[in-house]
Amino acid sequence: MEVTDTFAVTRALYQGRIGLLPTMGYFHEGHLSLMDLLRSHCDTLVVSNFVNPTQFDKEADLAAYPRDVERDGELAAEHGVDIHFVPEVEEVYPPGSSTEVTVGAVALGMEGKYRPSHFVGVATVVAKLFAGLRPDIAVFGKKDAQQIAVLKGMVTDLRFPVEIVAAPLVREPDGLALSSRNVRLSREDREAALAISRGLFQAAMQIDAGERDAQRLEATVSRSISRLGADYVELVTADTMEPMSTLNGPAVLAVAAHVGDVRLIDNLSIEWDDAKPKPDRGLILDEPSRLGTLH
Repeated sequence: MEVTDTFAVTRALYQGRIGLLPTMGYFHEGHLSLMDLLRSHCDTLVVSNFVNPTQFDKEADLAAYPRDVERDGELAAEHGVDIHFVPEVEEVYPPGSSTEVTVGAVALGMEGKYRPSHFVGVATVVAKLFAGLRPDIAVFGKKDAQQIAVLKGMVTDLRFPVEIVAAPLVREPDGLALSSRNVRLSREDREAALAISRGLFQAAMQIDAGERDAQRLEATVSRSISRLGADYVELVTADTMEPMSTLNGPAVLAVAAHVGDVRLIDNLSIEWDDAKPKPDRGLILDEPSRLGTLH
């Protein structure tokens, strides 16, 4: 595996079809599953590892984000990564950089409402990665459902020749969605965080039983997380992230909540098959992840 910190050197190492997994590092089984998926779709697998400062709305959150590039490199090599791209901030944002990418209405609700600059940072850094690394295909996890919708819109509008693939959300055996931020949860807070997935799974059972009213589905999740500091619980369309009053097409039931001083997001993706909604609870691990074993 090659490790590089510049766009030009990375491109010089390419062969065949290029796959890119953009990450902020501190890999867990969710990242590793994306590497494994992408490995079968490309000839050269590139994983970028960059904690992007422009998508953080709080300096403390940026400073506290877990980092371990050496550990990440070992895991990437184990999962067939050809190039581990670890740029410095100056490579991504050269002195004097002033260009930003905004992506309209799809970025305004939910995360966009509570973190107004977040998706500008996300769209800008991913646009730089796409332009600088020139992948043919890129993979993102469904845990960041609104991010996927934002990036698909950006790719369409800016005509990036990149195929975006959405991969399953990965969960601990007890249902907690994998996130690098989970390592910041105390044992007590981690137990409290299970209320998020518990509420989403209860809503999934309601959908399976025939419930289609958005307010009732949202209320189920809200009750489950009532002791947490909830930012939002919303049922939205899968492509535009617009609020729904009735579940009548592909959708996402999304939630963001504060557990202690850690902010977590999660969602229930709802596909349609044979004119019926099919809640996707994600990929649930049989054993605790490398993050889960820390608690």
